[in-house]
Amino acid sequence: MTVTYSSYLKVDELLQCQQPLSEGPEHDEMLFIVIHQSYELWFKQLLHELDFLVRLFDGGERNRAQHTLKRVDAIYRTLIQQVDILETLTPLEFNSFRDRLSTASGFQSFQFRELEFLFGAKDAKKLENYEPGSDHYRRLQKRLEAPTLWDAFLNFLVKEGHRVPADELERDFSQVAPPSPAVQKILIDIYRNDPLVSEICEALVDIDTSLQQWRYRHVKMVERTIGSKMGTGGSSGVGYLQGTLFRPVFPDLWAIRSEF
Repeated sequence: MTVTYSSYLKVDELLQCQQPLSEGPEHDEMLFIVIHQSYELWFKQLLHELDFLVRLFDGGERNRAQHTLKRVDAIYRTLIQQVDILETLTPLEFNSFRDRLSTASGFQSFQFRELEFLFGAKDAKKLENYEPGSDHYRRLQKRLEAPTLWDAFLNFLVKEGHRVPADELERDFSQVAPPSPAVQKILIDIYRNDPLVSEICEALVDIDTSLQQWRYRHVKMVERTIGSKMGTGGSSGVGYLQGTLFRPVFPDLWAIRSEF
């Protein structure tokens, strides 16, 4: 069979995935579906890139790791730009189909939770939103127990000749790793004496910054669309989202900023 653009990309199947539930259907429901489906595709690519990045760190491949970090940051900046499109959805337009979402909520995105776990925001309670034994539950359980991107970076530092304390490398990966003064001392030395690795540190900060910017834009978009209303699926909406703001995923890289 000849490979065509449509057959290679499964375009026909892809375009059948947008199924509005509102009567009519309401014009703006299509935009809501397309944007969130595109988010899930980007989440898939982010997991693909970050898992690859972990392998690059494990293999000590500095140049390819830095290139992949730049790509991840570019994807997050694209996610920020997509909020501009969602912000064209007025409160009246969203409410024209909002009741059709029923118990559905973005908090149920298992890929988003996988990204949280990979970045170190481990929380076993988040598995309660998924049916035990389901594929989504198993994926999250695996992420919960696996080393984070930061753990992979610390092992990379060891390969680069930096003496990371053993207790930072051999920890309970299912728990959030607290900021480490010992690691911060190593990072300060890297910034002063290891310019190539310090560039990788700055690339991690770029991703952290973009991720925080995306969270902020998302919070303001939700606030301008539903105000202080409860979110779909019983979530607390804006109140919950505001609690996630300004939480860096690489706190040690931020803690050292005042030390230079």
